[in-house]
Amino acid sequence: MKDLVDIAALQKLNTQRPIKSKRNRWTVGISEFARLTHNPIRAIVDRLNIEPNPSKPLIALSIGDPTTFGNLKPSQETIAAIREVIENGNGNGYAPANGHLEAREAVARYVQHQGSVSASDVILCSGCSSALDLCISVLGSAGKNILIPKPGFSIYRTLAEGFGIECRTYDLLPERNWEADLVQLEKLIDEDTCALVVTNPGNPCGSVFRREHLEAIVDIAERHFVPIVADEIYEHFVFPGHEFHSVSSLSRSVPVLSCGGLTKRFLVPGWRMGWIIIHDRNNVFTEVRKGLVNLSVRILGSNTIIQRALPDILSNTPADFFDDLVNRLHHHAEIAYKMVKNIRGLNPIMPGGAMYMMVGIDTEHFPEFETDLNFVEALVREQSVFCLPGQCFDYPNYIRLVLTVPEEMIIEAVKRMEEFCEHHYKVDSENLLEHQNGLLAQLTQL
Repeated sequence: MKDLVDIAALQKLNTQRPIKSKRNRWTVGISEFARLTHNPIRAIVDRLNIEPNPSKPLIALSIGDPTTFGNLKPSQETIAAIREVIENGNGNGYAPANGHLEAREAVARYVQHQGSVSASDVILCSGCSSALDLCISVLGSAGKNILIPKPGFSIYRTLAEGFGIECRTYDLLPERNWEADLVQLEKLIDEDTCALVVTNPGNPCGSVFRREHLEAIVDIAERHFVPIVADEIYEHFVFPGHEFHSVSSLSRSVPVLSCGGLTKRFLVPGWRMGWIIIHDRNNVFTEVRKGLVNLSVRILGSNTIIQRALPDILSNTPADFFDDLVNRLHHHAEIAYKMVKNIRGLNPIMPGGAMYMMVGIDTEHFPEFETDLNFVEALVREQSVFCLPGQCFDYPNYIRLVLTVPEEMIIEAVKRMEEFCEHHYKVDSENLLEHQNGLLAQLTQL
């Protein structure tokens, strides 16, 4: 009874003498992690003045989503696997944070070309970007540095810089089909280097590394004891004349975290199913394995409907579905390359795989455009063709074309690009004089 009296007295006192606030205004800040996190592509695209020509329908060669235009659809087997799971209801509940055992076993069977893999080596994630996030999160921390390719997919920087990890870029060389500058790469490594990111096949370049080149990269990592994060989401997108080699299959001692998923090959990026494959012949990643499981609980695992369907999706989708997809993308790449190659002022580099093509801009012949951003803005404004500028990939004076759009749209887009370039192309006076003198010399010899 006394306790009740004391509580009543205290409540009465509080109402008579309200507690003074320690703040006199709203001051809601954000975390350092949020402040440091940004998306370079989004930052650049948001600043662009994208106003299409109203008399021409927009053709977006900028979107890395193969499903955007409806010409590329998942297989009937993939759809049937999902339908069955939904109907029987066994994918409605939670799964272990790293994924259902049956799903991880299915992925392990699917990636045997990467080396000996068991279910315990598989972490299921919410898309390949989530897989990359976990890899960078488990290996890096403030004060460390990570090596990423240039040009390269911007998400590596987005994921690393939030943690205060320094991103050091190693150059990919266009004159060598986008192979890495190995001398420069090795010089970037120091005692604080926590990981080397290798993207193969490449985005935005569409490059496919030769076996010898990958072996040289692995040798550098081995000499300096640097683990590799292999972004291999496009591992099955390889055009004739090229061959994919997984980093893990070439490693003798370097531990590798390979990131992949359903996203692109199965034409279901919105289903958000990716995975990490842990390759660790010498048990270097003992703590890393535990750390990846720890990080997985932050989102309580990936989509369980897709997990339940994974065994059927991975085993039942016919090979000719994949062959048709790659053949179609290769056909689109050949069309785009042959047409763009004939445009004055543009220098395409034929991809070996993936679904992109990088095109160099001879900026000296387009003096009215100070940057590739200005070039892209004018191309949209006049011709309603939108490509991502090279600056989105830390590589100015290039543009990236996406090859997944319908064939007729690629042809129309490149025709418009040719019209645009012919209108703006300028011959500098020295070259013009040299050209005229050459013609004069030929005439005097007749």
